[in-house]
Amino acid sequence: MDKKNIKQKKVLIPIVFILMLAVGLVLIFAWSAGLFGNRTTTKSFLKDIPESFPAGYRRAHSKGICFEGTFHSTGKLSPFSKAKVFSQDASSVLGRFSIGTVDPFAADNSTRTVSMAMMISSDDNQQWRMKLNNHPFFVTHDAEGVIRRSDAYKIDSTTGKPNPTLVTAFLKDYPEAQNFLDWAESAPWVNSFAVAEYNVINAFYLVNSNGDKHAVRWSMRPHAPFSAWTKEEREHASHDYLFDDLKERLTQGPLYWDLVITFAEPGDEIENPSKAWPTNRRQIVAGVLEIKRVFDQTEGGCRDINFDPTKVPAGIEVSKDPVLTARAGIYAHSYNARVREIGYGKATDAVGKKKTTKNK
Repeated sequence: MDKKNIKQKKVLIPIVFILMLAVGLVLIFAWSAGLFGNRTTTKSFLKDIPESFPAGYRRAHSKGICFEGTFHSTGKLSPFSKAKVFSQDASSVLGRFSIGTVDPFAADNSTRTVSMAMMISSDDNQQWRMKLNNHPFFVTHDAEGVIRRSDAYKIDSTTGKPNPTLVTAFLKDYPEAQNFLDWAESAPWVNSFAVAEYNVINAFYLVNSNGDKHAVRWSMRPHAPFSAWTKEEREHASHDYLFDDLKERLTQGPLYWDLVITFAEPGDEIENPSKAWPTNRRQIVAGVLEIKRVFDQTEGGCRDINFDPTKVPAGIEVSKDPVLTARAGIYAHSYNARVREIGYGKATDAVGKKKTTKNK
């Protein structure tokens, strides 16, 4: 072999290596993005969102309204957490009420799910973001169960009903889902955002200055007395009844919720959001949320916040709940999509603009 060929091979070897490395990285990124293979990814949870989805809206709980408020701490959580939100008298709050649908133009009586999301900001520039629903627990013990449930209960075009074989298989693998189905079948439909109790179904840890940890969940418990729709009232409710009711109530004065912290005891399942903890667990009222104003999400504000529940201040830590981990990825995917759409000028209704058509 002459020197020229040897020299060419020496040049080609690193080039081939670099190309192989580049191809490998591309394949890794494509796999992690869910572009091929059967691995469950963030994209998997949003696979049923249509390509024609209105630009600029959240991919879940799309119909909502922003609120501003104040969190008034009781100081009772200070021994359990070094988070300043529990020790300072008042913290600013920016949040959002929504209904549980992907359709930003849905009627308010189309779902029994109502939600509250908020970001509490303390004086040390720490933020506590959370997302709460009126569900008392989650449908399955892991995130993949959500996809299985969605696939199992899809309506068969020939029968107009879900495929019973798929439903049976789903409930066999996720028997805890029956508890959620029973709740959804029998629980009353709240007739106001103001009367709903909102729950964090995932567990977190409070951490104090000594490093002591306590597993907890929390709820926003309303001061307003509970009330619910009758079936007839729900069927005849106006399209935006819940949002109009919220605005009307605030003309009469502020609305209030207690932030109630529930402490786990030995034997309670920390990483299983489908399992409710016993009602006799220790509870402490950490503070009171006061809401004085709501405003349209087209103004920005809550629209431009990712209410990722894993974004917590020092003094609170996330658990290893697999649903909590998945939610962080799903929220990020939705946030990035709508911000990109708004940034590129694709959004209309979501930013307060009306669609226009050009003369042909």
